[in-house]
Amino acid sequence: MSWTTCEGSEAGYRHRASGAFAVSRRQLMVGVGMGTLGWASSRSALAGMTVNPRRADRTHGNVLVVVFLRGGMDGLSAVTPYGEERIYSMRPNLAVAAPKVNSKDSLIDLDGFFGLHPSLAPLSDLYAAKQMAVIHAIGSQDQTRSHFEAMAAMDRGAADDGLGPAGGWITRYLLASGQTGDSPLRAVSFGTVMPDSLRGATNATALPSLDSYRLTSDKHDLAELTATIRRLYGKGQDVASTAGMETLEVIETLNRLNPDERAPRHGAKYPTTGMGTGLQQAATLIRAKVGMEVATVDVGGWDTHVAQGTSIGWLPTRLEEVGQALSAFMQDLGPDADSVTTVVMSEFGRRAYENGGLGTDHGRGGCAFVLGGEVQGGKVYGPWPGLKPEQLDGPGDLRVTTDYRAVLGEVLTGRLGTDPRSVFEAGLNPLGLLKT
Repeated sequence: MSWTTCEGSEAGYRHRASGAFAVSRRQLMVGVGMGTLGWASSRSALAGMTVNPRRADRTHGNVLVVVFLRGGMDGLSAVTPYGEERIYSMRPNLAVAAPKVNSKDSLIDLDGFFGLHPSLAPLSDLYAAKQMAVIHAIGSQDQTRSHFEAMAAMDRGAADDGLGPAGGWITRYLLASGQTGDSPLRAVSFGTVMPDSLRGATNATALPSLDSYRLTSDKHDLAELTATIRRLYGKGQDVASTAGMETLEVIETLNRLNPDERAPRHGAKYPTTGMGTGLQQAATLIRAKVGMEVATVDVGGWDTHVAQGTSIGWLPTRLEEVGQALSAFMQDLGPDADSVTTVVMSEFGRRAYENGGLGTDHGRGGCAFVLGGEVQGGKVYGPWPGLKPEQLDGPGDLRVTTDYRAVLGEVLTGRLGTDPRSVFEAGLNPLGLLKT
């Protein structure tokens, strides 16, 4: 399900917020500059991987993966403060029972106060192994409780959707840290639409699938076509020439991937969903060391106004996908997990009180997850604001006590070697999420 019930469709948001700015030079070349070429979705015979990653030394091979749960994920259900009994009177039909021994329908205890939703059970081992941290009561300063405005603020890396930096926050990272010879696969969005966090990026790639991004031709030899493209664009310095050569390099890089690189490792089993596919493809490029520094995966379907569900239903099903996909991703990475930091975020949480439709309405504070081998996990971070009426925000929402940019900024500093002030135009105190 999508969040079409309250503010239009997700596609409408994309069109409204992105417009032409979301189209990269590479996408433009795919659309108009290479009209003689086809883009196939069938599998091809792939040769061995011999590409030079050309990764800048500043990252030390580290990768940031951003999973955006669009639609407002209910953080109070994902990680429930069962130690504050008020949650059960505020949500008499939706709050999952406090942890019980040998119960699959109760919360999984995290620290004696917070409990993980049972549908996220695959993540409990990562939390226990201190490879996953939780940040609660996190969000932006946006007060509109609008999907459009809240997502726009986070995609821009702004405090809210008012005045602030233009373009996407990942785009600003790419601009601030770019060097000559950087890989054209520095930033990859696994999906059909480039997210607004990459708005204005000329060196980002949207990949619906690794199989679909390759050259095909019914009339010409591919080697001849490749040579022709190099003659046409290889010596030019204009935007079209640069884009043409970058596009060709991306295609050649992906077509050299060994089929063995595509299969999950270490017994990992991804769910057959968009999130599972996106993370599996991210793991493939991470192992192949093609110079990817940032990957994004968007997951819709979190606007749970009605029939949200408790241990079964709409929300538990969505959470189950998240738990299975993230667990498989970490298992697939194996030792490479030490170089990957994954941030899972949503534009806002849900109202603390359940509504008359057995769902929850738009709120403020939510929760986020940070996973990786270098994460100081096994802890719930962030000041807890409380659920008493005087502690709530507006009509009854969890108050935001941690700025989402503090989490992203800490990862940019500690893992990608970039001053977050060049990205967010603000200095934010780190939470201590990363090992030093």
